[in-house]
Amino acid sequence: MKIYPIEAGNFKLDGGAMFGVVPKSLWQKTNPSDSNNMIDMASRCLLIEEGDRLVLVDSGMGDKQSEKFFSYYFRWGEYSLVSSIKAAGFSCDDITDVFFTHLHFDHCGGGTVKDNRKPFYKPLFKNAKYWSSKTHWEWATKNPNPREKASFLKENLDPIQLSGALSFVSEHKKGFEFKKELGFDVLYVNGHTEKQMIPRLTYQNKSLVFAADLLPTAGHVPVPYVMGYDVRPLVSMSEKELFLKEAVDNDYYLFLEHDPYNQIVTLKNTEKGVRIDKSFTFNEIFN
Repeated sequence: MKIYPIEAGNFKLDGGAMFGVVPKSLWQKTNPSDSNNMIDMASRCLLIEEGDRLVLVDSGMGDKQSEKFFSYYFRWGEYSLVSSIKAAGFSCDDITDVFFTHLHFDHCGGGTVKDNRKPFYKPLFKNAKYWSSKTHWEWATKNPNPREKASFLKENLDPIQLSGALSFVSEHKKGFEFKKELGFDVLYVNGHTEKQMIPRLTYQNKSLVFAADLLPTAGHVPVPYVMGYDVRPLVSMSEKELFLKEAVDNDYYLFLEHDPYNQIVTLKNTEKGVRIDKSFTFNEIFN
C-alpha cells in the first residue's frame, strides 16, 4: 500500500460558523480570522494505492460552480484536485474508487464536472465507483432538511447516480469496522450529519484516521469546540469525546481535511482534557 495527500484547494469560511458557541476570543488563538471574520480552510483528500486499486477519499468542492457561488468562499492558493492527483503520478482515469465521507459540497463537489451534453454534468472519474452510505445518500437526496439543503447540491449527486457509478458501503452500528470492498475501517458518526463515515487504515505500522468533519482542524480538538454547521451538536460532543479517548489510547495519527497548516496531528491527555501533542507534515512521518 502507498498513500498520498491530495490538496484539492483552499478556501475561507466564517470563523463563528466553524466554532459555533465558542467565543472568538478563544478560537482565534488557533484559527485567526481576517477582517471579515473568515478563517483559512483546506480541502485535503487522501489517495490510497493498493494493488490494482486507487481509492480517493473525498474530492474537495471542485470548480464547476458559478462565480457568485465561489464569491462566498474566497478561494486562495494554487492547489487543485486534478493537478494534485497528477503530481502524485496518476491521472483521473486511474482512479478506481471515490469514497465520500459525506455529501456536503466541500467534500464531494470535485467528483463531478461540467458536460456540454445533457444532463450537463458528469463524473470526473469515469472508471471509478463512487461510494456513499445508503442512509446518508437518502438523507441528502430525498428530503434534505432546511439546515443542510444548501450543502447538498443536485449537480454534485445526480450525475453519479445517473451514470450508474453509485455504490453503497455496508452499514453497522458501533465502532470501526473493516470494509472489504474498500480495504479500510469505517466509523459512522451522526453529529455533523447523518452517517458521516470516518476512515481508518494501517500504514507503515501506524493507525491513520481521516478525521473529516469530526475534527476539521487542530483547533477543534477540545470537546465543546464543535461547528455551528453540525445538525446535532450534543451528539457531536459525545462522539468526539469517545473518539478522542480512543485516539489517545491507540496512538492514532489524525489526517486533518480542513486545516491548511496542520496535515497530521497526534493527541495527548492533559489537565484540561485531550489536546494536540505533535503536528507533522505527511513527509515527516511517511516516506
